Amino acid sequence: MAKADFKMAGKKPDIEINKPGGERKFWQRPDFTLLLYAVVLLASFYFFQFATKTVREEIPYSRFLEYVEKNEIDEAVVTDKLIYGTLKINDEKTGKPHRFFTVPLWDNELAQMLEKHGVNYSVRKSENWLSRFIFNWVIPFGIFFLVWGWMMKRMGGGRGFLNIGNNRVHIHADSAPKVTFDDVAGAEEAKQELKESIDFLKDPERIRSLGGRMPKGVLLMGPPGTGKTLLARAVAGEAGVPFFNISGSEFIEMFVGVGAARVRDMFDQARKKSPCIIFIDELDAIGGARGVGPAIGGHDEREQTLNQLLTEMDGFDSSTGVVVLAATNRPEILDKALLRAGRFDRQIPVDKPDLEARYAILKLHTAKVKMADDVDLYVVARRTPGFVGADLANITNEAAIRAVRQNHDTVTMADFEAAIDRVIAGPEKKHRVLNEKEKRRVAFHESGHALVAESIATGEPVHKVTIIPHGVAALGYTMQLPVEEKFLSTENELKGQIAILLGGRVAEEIVFDDVSSGAQNDLERASEIARSMVTQLGMSEKLGALTYGKRQRSVYLGVEGSEERNYSEETARIIDTEVRRLIDDEQKRVKKILTDNRAVLEAMASLLEEKEVISGKEIEELIKEAGGLVLASTKLHSAKD
Repeated sequence: MAKADFKMAGKKPDIEINKPGGERKFWQRPDFTLLLYAVVLLASFYFFQFATKTVREEIPYSRFLEYVEKNEIDEAVVTDKLIYGTLKINDEKTGKPHRFFTVPLWDNELAQMLEKHGVNYSVRKSENWLSRFIFNWVIPFGIFFLVWGWMMKRMGGGRGFLNIGNNRVHIHADSAPKVTFDDVAGAEEAKQELKESIDFLKDPERIRSLGGRMPKGVLLMGPPGTGKTLLARAVAGEAGVPFFNISGSEFIEMFVGVGAARVRDMFDQARKKSPCIIFIDELDAIGGARGVGPAIGGHDEREQTLNQLLTEMDGFDSSTGVVVLAATNRPEILDKALLRAGRFDRQIPVDKPDLEARYAILKLHTAKVKMADDVDLYVVARRTPGFVGADLANITNEAAIRAVRQNHDTVTMADFEAAIDRVIAGPEKKHRVLNEKEKRRVAFHESGHALVAESIATGEPVHKVTIIPHGVAALGYTMQLPVEEKFLSTENELKGQIAILLGGRVAEEIVFDDVSSGAQNDLERASEIARSMVTQLGMSEKLGALTYGKRQRSVYLGVEGSEERNYSEETARIIDTEVRRLIDDEQKRVKKILTDNRAVLEAMASLLEEKEVISGKEIEELIKEAGGLVLASTKLHSAKD
């Protein structure tokens, strides 16, 4: 079936979801409703006051004077227009004090007369009913409604509290620029899986003819920045169908039931526009496992929204051509009901790219960049292990920015190197000047790392060493360049990593007979590796091939929770002893390496003090001039390997 068959050119949507309110008249808008409520409320207060206003009898001014002479006035209020008050005698009908008012003829004798006959009186300026109404009712309630409307608008996401039920799903129409699989690199396995979903959308009869059914849901799982959203848009672009895009957090509001209403509305609109794709980003915002954590009741907003989503995915027919795509980087917290067959039938991991994938991503991002002839994207890919697509795009952009700052006509390899350093270690702090003692200590520290890395057979070749401060706390760093992509680490390789991390501190101890605080991060990382070897990887002869302690760890975010201890105090002491033994053994090995090659260490530190940045090739030449390294286990790598 052709792609054009699924386009809806010329067909006007039943409801414009991206334009809340559509073409409604002024009196149909929520703002007008709010204004009408305010007017009715104020009018009600005014008429209530008018209806309950005390009834007074008008009497002639002469009778008022008679009441004063007879001492029958209890109290009076004198204004420039009226005199009103109460008599000492009660009204015959109500039995309450008789109230009166009269039009005065004010003179000084009236005041003397009131005082003479003991009348409790006061003099006031006459009140205007309009000003009293405005100041007593309009202004206070106006301020109240303005503050209330502003607060509710903020809590409603900028749409007003009367718009909380409106759907916030964004529709990418067929006429919008298409994102295809040509715009996605480094995720070939995920693209292959998703192409089958495209085939289902284009030709649903093909799968139904074999007795199968189109999958209802596809869940993309992976670390942040790996291109999950981009893949979802590419699916819609390849299939040529409308693409509904909404974040999981946009379902949730302060009022219970709003999220469930939005889910129902979204699926209703999707059915009208089928075949189409619904994409829910950050599914974990509403799909977290129920019954986990403190009990807060079973009817909260998030759970109701999740229940409605489960119901809708069960209720809609797969033959309608609606596919639900979702993305998350926390699949471990999702509710099991979401992951069962019949809801999210397919779960596709979108992991960090390997070396070849990073190279393909860099080629895609640099397609429109003017690059110099010395740029080797394969070297850039080797220097960025663990980077995701968003990181590589950021490196390309940072390199272009640096090229402009340096007035280069093209982006050079030096620009890419500086961009990588900025992303890894932070921007250079050229104005942070180290004194001569600190500079010499940092030079020996980094030379110790580099020399140990070149001396250990399992060590990766050194690419660059610098003592220029970077970021907040890094006074220098040693960059190694992996020869090949590795997914496993042996026991000897892990011990080698510990040795390289200890190289800087041991070099300071040998040369200065003292250590500094600069090795804090090195010691922390070395301790983590050693403890993981003992407790998790079974690399301890005393403890055997067992794991100790359970730690909740996010699969893709790398965040670790608290450890659940499942071993005794005696085992804990053995663990501490084994970790200490691993660190001490590697420290002794490093000390022997640096002591036997003290001349090379001194020469490397002097060169680093002079140039501040030295390359792996310069280190290789320096070692060759010194006659090589002493250890028989030395494996010298070339920067070109």
